Amino acid sequence: MFVLFEEAGKYLGGRVLSEAEASAQVELETGKRVKVKGANIVLRFEKPSPAELIAEARALAAAMDLDLAWEFAADGEFGFADLAADYFSDKPSLAQQAAALFALFEAPHYFRRAGKGRFKKAPAEIVQQALAAIEKKKAVQAQIVEWAGQLAEGVCPAPVREQLYRILFKPDKNAPEYKAVVEASRASQRAPLELLERAGAIDSPYQFHWRRFLFENFPKGTGFPALTAPAIADELPLAEGVEAFSIDDSQTTEIDDALSVQGLGSGTVTVGIHIAAPGLALAPGSAIDQVARARMSTVYMPGYKITMLPDAVVDTYTLLEGADRPAVSLYARFDEATLELQSTETKLERVPIAANLRHDQLDSVVTQPWLEDSSITHEDTPAAAARFRPQLSFLHRLARQLKAQREVVRGKPENFNRPDYNFRLVGNDGAEPTGAEQVQITTRQRGAPLDLIVSEAMILANSSWGGWLGELGVPGLYRSQASLAPGIKVRMGTRALPHAGLGVKSYAWSTSPLRRYTDLVNQWQIIAAARHGKTAALAAPFKPKDADLFSILSGFDAAYAAYNGYQGGMERFWTLKYLEQQGITELEATVIKDLPNGALVRADALPLVFPVAGQQERGARLRVKLGEIDEIALDVSGTVLERLDAPAAGAVDDAEDEEEVVAGPIAIAVDLADGDAAPDAGAAVENAPA
Repeated sequence: MFVLFEEAGKYLGGRVLSEAEASAQVELETGKRVKVKGANIVLRFEKPSPAELIAEARALAAAMDLDLAWEFAADGEFGFADLAADYFSDKPSLAQQAAALFALFEAPHYFRRAGKGRFKKAPAEIVQQALAAIEKKKAVQAQIVEWAGQLAEGVCPAPVREQLYRILFKPDKNAPEYKAVVEASRASQRAPLELLERAGAIDSPYQFHWRRFLFENFPKGTGFPALTAPAIADELPLAEGVEAFSIDDSQTTEIDDALSVQGLGSGTVTVGIHIAAPGLALAPGSAIDQVARARMSTVYMPGYKITMLPDAVVDTYTLLEGADRPAVSLYARFDEATLELQSTETKLERVPIAANLRHDQLDSVVTQPWLEDSSITHEDTPAAAARFRPQLSFLHRLARQLKAQREVVRGKPENFNRPDYNFRLVGNDGAEPTGAEQVQITTRQRGAPLDLIVSEAMILANSSWGGWLGELGVPGLYRSQASLAPGIKVRMGTRALPHAGLGVKSYAWSTSPLRRYTDLVNQWQIIAAARHGKTAALAAPFKPKDADLFSILSGFDAAYAAYNGYQGGMERFWTLKYLEQQGITELEATVIKDLPNGALVRADALPLVFPVAGQQERGARLRVKLGEIDEIALDVSGTVLERLDAPAAGAVDDAEDEEEVVAGPIAIAVDLADGDAAPDAGAAVENAPA
């Protein structure tokens, strides 16, 4: 005897070997033996064979008119044999009964199960809705097939183009556009990114990186709502005897900090570090604060930036020359001869800004010899540099002393043997780049006098204010590093802890409130400390263990990492573009790291790290031939042509907190398998002005 039975949502047939009261041993055609519950057996028969019966029944079921079957079916509960009798004949054959069973079982939009082999008609309105959904699904599937075919032929359908970045990086795996890309990738055996690039979905490599960044970080665009900068309500006193000057690049509009020097020749010199004070006008939770908190930082990239605050707000508080500007000032008094720090004081005041000095105009003039020897003159010395030469000379002497003191604490000197690279897009003038601009790359040696003056002044302010907040029990947002041991990175927290990398007892970013939200938060806390002294913890906007403060810290960390990653990627993009524009095919480079199948090298004269084939000695200088440049993957590799020297011990510079990153293939979320794809994932120099 044979039986037809249900097993795990399927109907199978087999020969009965033995049978008990509630179950039977059944042998399938494959030879496998299974135990079947009696309740799961729906048909018993002597012939034909189960395979023949199922094949014939499947063919009959496929030809059944389900609309007609639904009309014939009884209104109440019924069995499959009842439907077979109504649909086929009064005495349906075994195959017809099985066909009715299969048709009922596989049409849940028409019939609902009511038990083993028992069914009920679905309501008419449900049937219509289900049929409409089925037709829609068929249409969507047909659209997927059409789009996949177009993609495979090198044509990108408009809906796929519109969803490009969502498909690649944050896909809805049920969306037809995503499914079309997956299907076309499988059919053409091309990676999704390659497929889309060949189909013309990507306008240009630059636009690809830019649009992706906006999609992931500014999905609502980079525009600002209409906001008016509030006036500072306080009647601030005017700083007496102060002539402050800032030191920035010419492109800088968010001038956060300025310096002043008083008392030269008196034995006690007072250095003023004056920080723009939006915190005196903006309140936590205000409309402008919400905008700043959503962005967390200004985003920098070659030739362009996305500011944290609207231009009108920045213009209200920036330390522009020729006016008295509100500032939070740290006054540090030093013995003029020994440069010993005697005291510090914080004031809320209006500061006269006498000049905005610019690195790119002065770095070639304001050199160490020029600062140390007043007899050295230059015919083309700008008037502002000549005016503040005594102050700059003292600040440079002080900066060298402060740096030396920090190096004693940190246990080793800071290395400035690699330059900073500046990118200029010719003719861009601050507009959004197109990616086709001519790029110029120039260098500024890290630790140059003006750079050193600014960085040491900012470290002094950030460490002094950080320590002061800690003494008063006022929480802030701190940067700390437990030690310089390998793997110990800079972390953010709300407690005043040592920063081993800088050699200071505490370090709270406070000197860039126009472009970094952490600094604005810390400025609110510093203002409370300046106004209330020992009771500042009670009056400060953020209290100890404030959950909102931890939320800001977490949000800033994530945003700042994303922005720095994009800036690094765009600097790499323009460096690769520079190689192409200049026709550079060979570079001199230094080996900085071993790789499993080669080495990582750093170009000697460009901001470029890339792999080369073959094992090389760390520190070796090489001449390298460059391979093909991929501007979308930001990828280039090299082949060693010759060894240029025998490396001396310690030839490789100490990277300290910096991490070498080599761009590789773009990580995308299009998953050609069935598993979930993970989204693709440095330590900043603390005192470097942006």
